[in-house]
Amino acid sequence: MIEAFLASFGLVFLAELGDKSMLLAIAFAARYRPWPVLGGIAIAAFVMLGLSTLLGAALGAALPERAVAIGGGLLFVGFGLWTLLDDDDDDDDEAEELRRGSVLLGVTLAFVIAEFGDKTMLATLTLAGTQPAVPTWLGAGLGMTAASGIAIVLAIAAGARLPERVMRVVGAAAFLLFGVLLGVSGLRG
Repeated sequence: MIEAFLASFGLVFLAELGDKSMLLAIAFAARYRPWPVLGGIAIAAFVMLGLSTLLGAALGAALPERAVAIGGGLLFVGFGLWTLLDDDDDDDDEAEELRRGSVLLGVTLAFVIAEFGDKTMLATLTLAGTQPAVPTWLGAGLGMTAASGIAIVLAIAAGARLPERVMRVVGAAAFLLFGVLLGVSGLRG
């Protein structure tokens, strides 16, 4: 069982290094507090990789890939515009709590869409076919979360050196780029 955990952790961790999800984690962490971002990533990782472990190909066949790509592209463009236009000067406690919740939900949704059908999802599906499901799922989820945690640390380090406006524009540009690329991919089929 420990072999399944270590194999899936290592495979997913290495696959995520430099992947779009790391770039997405950097974009979110450049704009928002790290804990809701990491929490959203962890939720998305365990949900998506759990589904790939348990349901595998049946889930992919049930949802039209083009619609997911186009919808995801629109969602990312929306995140990009939100990042550019959001005025972050509100210090009200209730607004901060709401923002944390919406960031957690936004990050979770963005990562679920970004990871749907990704190589890590397929790798987890493959491993689960020959290894015990629970350790495979746990290892894969922790592997993705750990790789994204590294990206968040990098974003925090860069953010300490760059003005907030620059980080906001860079984050928005990343969302807009992902949105356009994902939407175009969906339209091309």
